[in-house]
Amino acid sequence: MKNIQTTVDRLLQPSPALVADIAKLEGDILILGVGGKIGPSLARLARQAVNLSGVARRVIGVSRLTEPGLKEELESYGVEAIAADLMNENDLAGLPDARNVLYLAGTKFGTTGKEAFTWAMNAYLPGRVAEKYKNSKIVVYSTGNVYPFTPVFSGGADENTAPAPVGEYGQSCLGRERVFEHFSNQYNTPILVYRLNYANDLRYGVLLEIAKNVLAEKPIDLRMGHVNVIWQGDANEMALRSFHQCSAPAKFLNITGPETAPVRWIAEQFGKIMNKTPQFINEEQPTALLSNAAESFRLFGYPRVGLLQMIGLTAEWLQQGGATIQKPTHFQERAGKF
Repeated sequence: MKNIQTTVDRLLQPSPALVADIAKLEGDILILGVGGKIGPSLARLARQAVNLSGVARRVIGVSRLTEPGLKEELESYGVEAIAADLMNENDLAGLPDARNVLYLAGTKFGTTGKEAFTWAMNAYLPGRVAEKYKNSKIVVYSTGNVYPFTPVFSGGADENTAPAPVGEYGQSCLGRERVFEHFSNQYNTPILVYRLNYANDLRYGVLLEIAKNVLAEKPIDLRMGHVNVIWQGDANEMALRSFHQCSAPAKFLNITGPETAPVRWIAEQFGKIMNKTPQFINEEQPTALLSNAAESFRLFGYPRVGLLQMIGLTAEWLQQGGATIQKPTHFQERAGKF
C-alpha cells in the first residue's frame, strides 16, 4: 500500500504549467462546495500550486462541513475552511469576496423523488451566487449529462453540440449553466462552464465500479457500453488552469479523457490483472453519453495519467484493500434517473 500511495502522491503534484498559471492569477481562490468527492483534492492541489508559485494568496473552501474530519483535512493542507449553507441567505452574504471562484455546489444522487430540491440547488442557487460574485472570475462545474447520447463511433459531443439532457438531473444542470450564462451577459462576468465526465480517483469512479464487479465476479451492465474517463488529478489541474479561459459571454469546455473506452474492454483489462473472467449482462447500445474534449487538450495538453495506468493503479488499490467512497456514479443509467 505504501508503494502505490507514493505513486499516487507523485501523480497528484501540481505541474509546472499549473504553477505558472496560478502565479499569473490576481487575488484569492474560493471553492464553493469544497466537500464531497472532488472538493478536498481540488483544494489541496490549489494550495500546493499557490505555495510553489511564490505568490501569497488565500485558498478558501466553503461547505456545510458536516463530513467527519473534512475541516481538519482542509486545514492540514493550509486551506481556510468556512462552514456555511449556501442556500442560507445570511451564510451566503457573509462569505468573503474572492477574485477567483470555483463553483462545485450541486446535487445529483437522490434526484428522483426530490426533484424540487434538485432544481433549487442546481438552477436557483447559481443565480444568487452569480449575483454575489459578479465581479469575480467563476469556473462553474457542470456535467456531460447536458448532452444527448451520441453514436459510439462519433467521437462524442463537442462544445458545439446542442444540449438535450435526458432526465431532470441533466435538465437542472443545463438550468445551472443557463443561469450563470445569463449573469455573465448581464454583468460581463468572466465565466467558464466546465463540463466534466467522468473523473476517477482510486476511491471512486467508473473504473473502480467496473473493477469491483470484476473482482467480486458480479455481472457488469453493458447498456451504456462506452465511457470517457479522466484521472481526477488531471481534471483538477484543468479546472484551476481554466481561470485564464473565463470569458464574457461565458465559455463552455468539455473535460474528460481522449478515449471512447468500451466498458467490456475495460473489464477485460481488470480481468487480466486480477485473474478473473468478467461477467456481463445486457448488450452494448449504439449510443452512449460521450464527450469530445479536444478543445481542452488544445488549451492544456493531454492528461498526464493514461487509461491503462489508471486501470493498473485502480486494480492494485482495490486488491490491497484501499479505502473507497461508496458513491456509485450510475454511469449505466440511460433514463436520466439518479
